[in-house]
Amino acid sequence: MKILLVEDDELLIAVLTKSLAEHHYIVDVVKDGEMGWTYGSTFDYDLILLDIVLPKLDGIHLCQRLRAEGYTTPILLLTAQNASTAKVSGLDAGADDYVVKPFDLPELIARIRALLRRSNASSFPLLVWGDLLLNPSTCEVSYNGHPLTLTNKEYELLELLLRDSQHLLSADEILDRLWSSDEFPSEATVRSHIRRLRHKLVSVGAPSDFIATVHGRGYYLKAPDPLVQKDLPTPPLLGAQDSSNHSTRQEMYLAFLNEQWINTKPRSLEQVKNIFQVLQKLKSGELDPQLQTQAYQIAHKLTGTLGTLGLTIAMQSASQLENLLKSQTLLKKNQLEILEALAISLENSIQSIDSICNAPVAAISDFAFSLLEQDASQMVIKVMIVDDDIDCLRSLLRLLKPWGFKVTTLADPKDFWTVLQSVLPDVLVLDVNMPQVNGIEICQALRSNLDWRRLPVLFLSVMNDANTQNLAFSVGADDYLCKPVVGVDLVNRIHNRLQRIKAYQ
Repeated sequence: MKILLVEDDELLIAVLTKSLAEHHYIVDVVKDGEMGWTYGSTFDYDLILLDIVLPKLDGIHLCQRLRAEGYTTPILLLTAQNASTAKVSGLDAGADDYVVKPFDLPELIARIRALLRRSNASSFPLLVWGDLLLNPSTCEVSYNGHPLTLTNKEYELLELLLRDSQHLLSADEILDRLWSSDEFPSEATVRSHIRRLRHKLVSVGAPSDFIATVHGRGYYLKAPDPLVQKDLPTPPLLGAQDSSNHSTRQEMYLAFLNEQWINTKPRSLEQVKNIFQVLQKLKSGELDPQLQTQAYQIAHKLTGTLGTLGLTIAMQSASQLENLLKSQTLLKKNQLEILEALAISLENSIQSIDSICNAPVAAISDFAFSLLEQDASQMVIKVMIVDDDIDCLRSLLRLLKPWGFKVTTLADPKDFWTVLQSVLPDVLVLDVNMPQVNGIEICQALRSNLDWRRLPVLFLSVMNDANTQNLAFSVGADDYLCKPVVGVDLVNRIHNRLQRIKAYQ
């Protein structure tokens, strides 16, 4: 899958390209709206990630321009503007979804996958060709039950061949689909990857011509003989991943962010200096709307950058600057003094940050400490989580594992009652919006069932509006949390609900 990222924040570009590459996406990056138009209208992309505040042509007008010309590629807007009017403008311009900076990377990846699924509704979750099985949700590949360990590019190549299994793919087509425009690979690169992929397939029992070649024209998957469509294995419920691996990944990501901060800190201080210069000009009587817009755009970029790094205090100062600079058509003298004080606070915050540490977490309750002190074998609290977002399920498993819960996840709500009877959970966590049957309907059915009406139900959803939350409570929800959620918050909410039930009994 190939994505066009239109963004001018260097740090966000680095973070997003790294994260997207880890999820096997190919990324082209351009840094202004005009180049976004050139690339978006010239090359084929599966999705466009588009910032709103851009040089030369802003994201709203670029989105309108693409839609006016008939381009149907899914567009996901990225911005630090959290106002509902900005969201409405973006969606009215033709965007398919909208994410506010700073955003949770797993949530962004999940939204990208959701858009890609909707734009390619015919694609089956599991890709199968004879004895070969590729699961795009988990990036796992096996041949006749034997797992295959592939590099990112080998995986992408195999997925492309599977998705276009009825199509002869030329080397040029493969290069265009799997390499970004600034890598400039040659046909020899494609041949090399095909050769290594064949070798790995043969090592687990595939025929040597499983990937067939038409010399001078391209490559395709040879039809199995005979072509028998086997029953697809049912993917198991996701199990908890090893916490040490998770810890290692977190440490590596934290090291990556600190590397970025080495270059970002002086650039951020330079941006604050530019804001000071603009404020001094405005203060001296040069009440120029263009200068104010310039300061607003700088503050906007700082908000996104600092939020991406999880530097909450500094981000809040930048966000306040951004909102004040945008809210007034032309600033008055007393407002300039407030802005100057905010800019000083922002500069001090940035100066004080030598390295990025783990983001602060919510206060840990006595119950959380008691969980850590107890022997894991004594933990009997069973939590069942129902959410069609597999990335969210994985994230929740990682968040809850350190606290000793026995967690069962379910991605397909159609199997809810079967799994519920099998697991007999102590607590149920539900998403609101799911295909075929939503969390509201499940909760309503539980409250009408004599066997299950007392089961504690917590909702966990991206929907943070009052109407949805009131509806959830009206059908019997015990609690409602908004994504993204801190693990300790969820642990405390689960504990509080169980404690109340125990007290009632």
